[in-house]
Amino acid sequence: MNGHTASSRELLGMNIHPTMARLTSEAINATCFDIYYAPIPVMSTSSCSNVFELGKYRVEFQTVDAAETSSGCCSTKSSSTVSLRPPKQLLIGLPCEAGEFPVLLLLHGFLLSNSFYSQLIQHIASHGFIVISPQLYTIAGSDTSDEIKSTAAITNWLSKGLQSLLPPHVHANLNKLALAGHSRGGKVSFALALGKEGITTSLKFSALIGIDPVDGMDKGKQTPPPVLTYVPHSFDLEGMAVMVIGTGLGEVKRNPLFPACAPKGVNHEDFFNECRKPACYFVAKDYGHLDMLDDETKGVRGKATYCLCKNGKSREPMRKFVGGVVVAFIKAYLGGDSNELMAIREAGYDAAPIELQSVEFLL
Repeated sequence: MNGHTASSRELLGMNIHPTMARLTSEAINATCFDIYYAPIPVMSTSSCSNVFELGKYRVEFQTVDAAETSSGCCSTKSSSTVSLRPPKQLLIGLPCEAGEFPVLLLLHGFLLSNSFYSQLIQHIASHGFIVISPQLYTIAGSDTSDEIKSTAAITNWLSKGLQSLLPPHVHANLNKLALAGHSRGGKVSFALALGKEGITTSLKFSALIGIDPVDGMDKGKQTPPPVLTYVPHSFDLEGMAVMVIGTGLGEVKRNPLFPACAPKGVNHEDFFNECRKPACYFVAKDYGHLDMLDDETKGVRGKATYCLCKNGKSREPMRKFVGGVVVAFIKAYLGGDSNELMAIREAGYDAAPIELQSVEFLL
């Protein structure tokens, strides 16, 4: 450790630029911040607002490079004690308090940095989850096969190497494992869960989340391997619970020079149409494809997130909504506590901190 501690503002604005081979030791050692949040009251089925706010746990961030291991300020593990390193660079958000916590694997969108999701990761982790976001690539073509293989490799690595990176008082419960992805990462998540390319994992996912998933440019122009079949309820996920979150502005072009970021025909609506029960579906009316990212996304790619897609007025409300429904969903299907999710179902359009265009449950 070099003694430097990043402020929360510095961390959340951190950009892992694609031209960087690895983070500097200073940046890596500065990836932990502690914020105390007062414990929230137990939620009843008639109230679901608390999941849309930060939870009761302080959050630690660790950045772990695939080539050299680093640990956050709350960890006592040195690089010499870690025998296995992850296949890809990881950004891990976890509670600082002692306990055993379910795990969520979160995949980034097309050409985005995993650091752009720091505030969303913080929200989810603060409710008692370990959130792992790999940097799957810096440059990618249309074929997603390598991303599917990399996600499978990371999943298989979890049981071998994750615990050695965590503080000794924090334990990952890999029997309670969920997979989520945004945009192209949503497609990759569905592809892995469906066993596309014959790729399987040693660990079993219990829940699957698509955050504005996209399967290509248009119907008939899907990126390989295609996920959508356009056959209703055709996804055979062996009873795995699924949630699809969509955006109303995702299918709207920002300007004539660029295509929509989540084109109609390959977006959230089509993904949900192929889901079987149990599944739930939410569409945010006045928010865009990238509105769940951090308030500040720096660097060339970070700046591009403000101008390529049709966006809402502010990212914070959409990010709170996405974080909240993700927490409610994985509490229900990983933790067996469906109070928050059922409260959202009962309250419907009035439950969220944003205006919803669609709410649908298949139970």
